[in-house]
Formats: sequence, structure tokens, C-alpha cells
Amino acid sequence: MEITFRTQKLKKTFNSERGLKRAYGDRMARAIMRRLAVLKNAGTLALVPTFPPDRLHLLTGNRRGQYAVDLVHPYRLVFKPSHDPVPLKEDGGIDKDGVTKIAILEVVDYH
Repeated sequence: MEITFRTQKLKKTFNSERGLKRAYGDRMARAIMRRLAVLKNAGTLALVPTFPPDRLHLLTGNRRGQYAVDLVHPYRLVFKPSHDPVPLKEDGGIDKDGVTKIAILEVVDYH
């Protein structure tokens, strides 16, 4: 998948192991790097595992249309499809088979 970032600062941090460790610590940086590798190597969003440790899940409420993967509990890597328009199924849901580009939004504990 093609990965972009919400901000230049986030892009700079995520494209450097040293930057990730400085921003999030060793353990979290390793988890972020593993999740990014899974996301980059998946051809579509449908190929990202929905079971632990990645656990891709669709968010709801004020985060509707966004997805998250697990990091170090309770933190999540939050992203959204980066298509215009977003591929949709007939029922109006996001077509994960059609999502080949994502935008990383943040690392957050939204609980």
C-alpha cells in the first residue's frame, strides 16, 4: 500500500528509526515499525490482519471512516483511506479491497 502522512513532521518522524525512538520510546517505535511494514506490504486494506497483534479495526463516532491497528496497549496507529472518492461497497461501507492508499493521522490512546 502507498502510505502518506497527515503532516510533514509526522512523515519525518515515521521515516526515521531514530525519530520514532525519540518521539515514542524504544518499545513503541518497534511496534510502529512492525505495523508500518505490514501496511506497506499489504496490497490492499483487506490484506491487513484483523486479529492480534495487528488487529485492524474500523472506528466509529467522531472517528467514522478511520481505521486503527494496535500498538503498545492502549495506543493505536490511526489512519484513513487516501482516495478521492473513497471506494465504497453497494451498502455504503468502505470497500477494503479497493483501498490501496492510506494517510497516517496519529498515534493515540483514544479510549
